[in-house]
Amino acid sequence: MSVEFETIAFKGWPHALRMSNGTIELIATLDVGPRILSYTRAGGLNPFNVYEDQAGGVGEPVWRNRGGHRLWLSPEAPGFSDFPDNHPVAWEKLGETGVRLTPAPETGPGFQKQIDIVLTPKGSGVTLTHRITRIGKTPCRAAPWALSVMAAGGAAIIPQPPLGVHPRDLLPNRRLVIWPYTDLTDPRYHLGPRYITLRQDAAAKPTKIGLALEPAWAGYLLKQTLFLKKFPWLPDAEFPDYGCNIEVFTNARMLELESLGPMKTLAPGEKSELKEVWDLKVDVPELDPRDEAALDAYFSARGIPASIGAP
Repeated sequence: MSVEFETIAFKGWPHALRMSNGTIELIATLDVGPRILSYTRAGGLNPFNVYEDQAGGVGEPVWRNRGGHRLWLSPEAPGFSDFPDNHPVAWEKLGETGVRLTPAPETGPGFQKQIDIVLTPKGSGVTLTHRITRIGKTPCRAAPWALSVMAAGGAAIIPQPPLGVHPRDLLPNRRLVIWPYTDLTDPRYHLGPRYITLRQDAAAKPTKIGLALEPAWAGYLLKQTLFLKKFPWLPDAEFPDYGCNIEVFTNARMLELESLGPMKTLAPGEKSELKEVWDLKVDVPELDPRDEAALDAYFSARGIPASIGAP
C-alpha cells in the first residue's frame, strides 16, 4: 500500500502533516519545530507526550518543549541546543513514501536542521534521518541529537551486553554516565544483568543517565504499547557526554529517549547525520519492566531488535 499525505489541524496548530500507510499514522506540526507529535498504529495509543498547555503556540521568543520528537544540537548548552524553533516548517516529498522537514535556519548557533521521514509501504516501520548542516562562518564542534518525548506513566527499557565471566573477560564492555542530579538508589531505576529500566513517575524529581550502547536500541513501554528505536553504534567514533549514544531523562511530566550522533568539527557547509529506525508494537502483554525473563521472552519471540531494521 502506498503512503498517503495530507495537511490537517492538530492540537491547536492549523497546519500539520499527516502520513499514513494504512497501518500507522504519523503527524508532524508544520507551524513550529519540526516536531513529530503523534505516532500511532490503527488509531491506537500515541506513545509521545504533547504538552497541552503549549499546544497550538507559535512565535514565542523562548524555546518550548511542546513534546513529541525533535532534533537538537549536542553538547547541551543554553542558546545552542535550545534555539527557539517556534516558526513555520517547510516540507517536500521524498519519493512515494517520505518527506523532508526543513525549519528556518538557526542563525544564532549557525546550523540548518532537517528531518527526513520515510515510512515503510506497509507495517509500522519508520526511518528518520536527522541532519545538521553548518551555516556559520567558522568551524563548530557538534553532534545531532534526536529526542523522543514519551507520555507519562511508562518505563524506558535499555538492553545491556551479555554478562561475561572472570577471569576470561578482563576488559570493560559498557559505560554508564551519571548526571549530577541522579541518584542510583532512586527506586525508579532497575539495574539488572540484562536490562536497565527507568520508570516515569509524576511524583518524582528529574534524573538522567547515559550509556555507550552496542546493542544500540531502546524502548518505551506504556500500557500495552511498546515504542522502539534503533540507532547507530560506531566503536571508533567520539560520542558526546563521555561517549554516550543513548541518554534517558525523566521528570514529573514525561520521559525522553535520546539518541546521539558522533561529535564532529563541521566546517562551513559540512553536515552530520543521525539515523533512527522506529517500530511500534501494540497489544503487548502485561510486562513488569523489572522482570528480565519476561522481557527476554517477549523480545526473543519477536526478533527484536532485528525486526526493527538497521540504521
